[in-house]
Amino acid sequence: MECLEWKNRFQVAYVLSIIIILSCPINDGANILVVPIEGSHWVNMKILIEELKLHGHDISVLFFSTSWYIKERPDLYQSIVVEMQGFLKQSSNEEFIAQFVQNILEAMKNESTLWTFVKFQYDVSAFLHMCHSWAKEFNTAVFENKTLLKRLGSANFDLILTDPVFATGAMLAYYLKLPLVYNVRSLSSGEAHFRIAPSPLSYVPILGSRLTDKMSFLQRTQNVIISHVQLWVTEFIVHPIYNELCHRYLGPDIHIETILQRADVWLMRIDFTFEFPRPTMPNIVYIGGFQCKPSKPLPLEFAEFVQSSGEHGIIVMSLGTIVSSLPMHITMQIAEAFAQVPQKVIWRYDGNIPPNIGNNTLLAKWIPQNDLLGHPKTRAFIAHGGTNGVYEAIYHGVPVVGMPLIFDQFDNLLRLEIRGAAKVINVATMRSTDLLQALNEVIHNTSYRENMQKLSALHRDQPETPMERAIFWIEYVARHKGAAHLRSESYQLPWYIYYSVDVMIFLLSLFIMIAVVAVLLLKNLCKIAWKRKQKTH
Repeated sequence: MECLEWKNRFQVAYVLSIIIILSCPINDGANILVVPIEGSHWVNMKILIEELKLHGHDISVLFFSTSWYIKERPDLYQSIVVEMQGFLKQSSNEEFIAQFVQNILEAMKNESTLWTFVKFQYDVSAFLHMCHSWAKEFNTAVFENKTLLKRLGSANFDLILTDPVFATGAMLAYYLKLPLVYNVRSLSSGEAHFRIAPSPLSYVPILGSRLTDKMSFLQRTQNVIISHVQLWVTEFIVHPIYNELCHRYLGPDIHIETILQRADVWLMRIDFTFEFPRPTMPNIVYIGGFQCKPSKPLPLEFAEFVQSSGEHGIIVMSLGTIVSSLPMHITMQIAEAFAQVPQKVIWRYDGNIPPNIGNNTLLAKWIPQNDLLGHPKTRAFIAHGGTNGVYEAIYHGVPVVGMPLIFDQFDNLLRLEIRGAAKVINVATMRSTDLLQALNEVIHNTSYRENMQKLSALHRDQPETPMERAIFWIEYVARHKGAAHLRSESYQLPWYIYYSVDVMIFLLSLFIMIAVVAVLLLKNLCKIAWKRKQKTH
């Protein structure tokens, strides 16, 4: 009897285990090749890689041997290292970026003049040309290495995940005939939407224009001019670099614009809580803030400093991964302002220590930024306006004092400022009193924190997290060997077909022909009527 009872129990347990196993989704790990780029772009790509690893996927990362931030991590991914002797050395790169920032700061001192605008565009174009020339060397090294290409071809990758700014991943996906997923905000030509989605310039501001979606006539004119400037830079400075490579390695009729636009899914690092509403496409998936997460306990050296701040709390400052420090005269203005606030200050800084640094300021080459922003004692975040930092501030509801320097930082902070969640200052002309006044306003005017917390509530109120959405769509592309059914065929159309120029010319020609025929016919009818009239007389 007892044996029969145990047998029944075993059968019930067996049936239940079968039901549980069948009810669980079977998810074979995908074999993913990641082609990242440097700086803050690698920071958020690495976070995505870590999550993919937790989901059981096999990751390989392709990067060059002298990379600044990307290092071998056998616990996280397999490294495929391309030897590039002397390519993008850290020291020369830091000098180049420091000079570029100096040029931008000089331009920011006289923003209103036409010459300043022209010089600014020239400096940005020169910087872009230098960066893409570096990328050309890397791409050439990849495609000239037949052993590497054979290794990549035989690795049976399910897809390529890449940041497309330098196009290496997109070109490899075409060469290896693999599905392609972007982790993207911008392309070499500017904000990524403008390459694949309808983008009316009447209410969609160009990234870099520092405009909103509510533009006057003059602002719309400015938006159109900047759009054409960016288009000119893309077509005559950036794309020729890659077209040469495409013609050489992918085919004589292959152009970089087609290569870039053929991605299956675009994981776009924005959220419409923060971004202006605009037209989109079915293969664009919005993952803005995917790197954000609840804060963890601070490391001991930071925890003790934060706790010592008392009721006044702390201010956190970071200028991101690329710009480690500012010129000393600006740094001293910042230090002077910090010395006058009652809060403690944690400043991510890697440069010569300013002589006037206050006792309330902690300088550190690295800070746990997300954990500091999530700490209840944090009162304000001084930021350069990079996408990662902006979304962490939104996620944790911390108001921002903005010091934009380059690229999309001006537009990112503008979007926060018009929502009443940030105060932006011109770092090139800033005095210590300007920073002090901005900090006092952001900290003591409760509307800034309230507005940022409203943005935080909107950003968090989603049916799934941005990270879950990103992982789902990467796995979706791997499962279905691509997502061509979501991709518009516009990427294969020449510009004159895309904008229906040929149709308009045809219809205009038809209209002119009909009008000419009508005029001739009326003319002849008039002649006939006139002759008949003459005969009757």
